[in-house]
Amino acid sequence: MSNNQTVSIMIAGVGGQGTLLASRVLGNAAMKKDFDVKMSEVHGMAQRGGSVVTYVRFGKEVASPVIDRGQADVLLSFEQLEAARYLPFVRHGGLLITNTQKINPMTVVSGAVKYPADILDKLAQVPVRLETLDALSLAREAGNEKAVNIVLIGRFAKCCDLFTPEELLESVKVTVPAKLLDINLKAFEYGYRA
Repeated sequence: MSNNQTVSIMIAGVGGQGTLLASRVLGNAAMKKDFDVKMSEVHGMAQRGGSVVTYVRFGKEVASPVIDRGQADVLLSFEQLEAARYLPFVRHGGLLITNTQKINPMTVVSGAVKYPADILDKLAQVPVRLETLDALSLAREAGNEKAVNIVLIGRFAKCCDLFTPEELLESVKVTVPAKLLDINLKAFEYGYRA
């Protein structure tokens, strides 16, 4: 990362998946490196399982937390459909890390539409670096399916050189509640090794 570069990361998921905690982990890691950090969140109907996206931008000097189409260096997606929804924001050659989990939105639950087929195959044809993993299974293996967010942070640590794994682990330690730390440390390791 050059001195004048601003890094833009989008975190997309469904309400209740821990996108806000994941953004705090990344934001804290960036602040620890003395970067100027701006974060923002955009809610759909998050409390009802609607789409949630958070922005984390950091660099020497960051004017705004907002990420426009084609500007995200990284998209961390907690669900396949959310990966497809926010793909236009990823720059050409950017990194897309997505959980393979499918969560039916209300339009699918109500029968109005069907969940789109072959999302991962379609994402593989786009000019971005795609990383997929079953973060839900890894979180369950770690001890709590709500640790999907930290599994994805672990995978981010493996795929992206913006932070060392140690820097992100330290941020996990100071960000997650102490009573859940052991599970989250396992989740990070499982995501890193996936």
